[in-house]
Amino acid sequence: MFLDSIKITVLGVVPGFILGAIGYFLIKRSLLGEEGLNALSRLIIEITLPLLIFCRLIKDFNFSLYVNWWIFPLISIAITLLGLIVGRLFTGFLKGTENRLQFLSLAAFQNSGYLPLVLVVSLLPPVKADVMLIYLFLFLLGFNLLFFPLGGYLLTFSRSKKFEWRSLLNPPVIATLLGLLVVLLGLNKFIPAVIVKPLEMAGACTLPLTTFVVGGNIAAIRLSKLDKKAITMMILAKLIILPTLGLWVIFQLALPELLGLLIVMELAMPPATNLSVLISHYKKEDRLISQGVFFGHILSLLTIPLFLSLYFMISMIK
Repeated sequence: MFLDSIKITVLGVVPGFILGAIGYFLIKRSLLGEEGLNALSRLIIEITLPLLIFCRLIKDFNFSLYVNWWIFPLISIAITLLGLIVGRLFTGFLKGTENRLQFLSLAAFQNSGYLPLVLVVSLLPPVKADVMLIYLFLFLLGFNLLFFPLGGYLLTFSRSKKFEWRSLLNPPVIATLLGLLVVLLGLNKFIPAVIVKPLEMAGACTLPLTTFVVGGNIAAIRLSKLDKKAITMMILAKLIILPTLGLWVIFQLALPELLGLLIVMELAMPPATNLSVLISHYKKEDRLISQGVFFGHILSLLTIPLFLSLYFMISMIK
């Protein structure tokens, strides 16, 4: 049964990593420069992902079908806090405030959108995938509300830094709130297909483009002297302890299949690639971020199929 679960999961994971490999070689062969990669990232964050979220919500979301929609942003916030708590258990073994805060960032923020989007489409049949995508977009509302302000605070190493309210209203958050408002007011019934269709087509580009960006970001990372101790602890905290805790909580609470899958999938994800973008934006010394993102994604090739397979296997037994 476990081998069957492994086979299903690996077959679902492999397409995403093949697309990621394309992005990796586009950078390594200089077919796409770092400026082009940054432009591609902005295209996704500011255009295609918001359109994908908005179109999915106005077509598939209904407040009567998703009565507990508000729990998904809260689950996202809870997962980030859990990452901070688990990461804090290890920071005592590290020297230097900057190293500790970068370690906490790696533990707290996962690749919550790019890889899960591809996995959902690859692993699940269309009916379940449609529901799961709604769950994921609502989950990302909570993640995006935390990532930019909290991630920026951790990586700037300054308690005097003022909170920027604008960082809360990034394009994916705006698209989610707008989509929910349109559905709440019933305005989605009056938007003609001639408008929705091209927006959907643009949004559909998100899935392949995101995997190109993940692979490209990994290829663009410049690894300095490897901090073996810190990276080993990061892998243990991020890729082993967090998904293990997730599996335990899911089956203790007997959560529904798709909700449980969302939680274990998010907890099994490697560190967010956007952390590299964030620390570059603030022009801070990259002590651990690039190393953590790089080795986290490489080793997640093994850990993601392992934990998703364990989840599917235990779900079938249950």
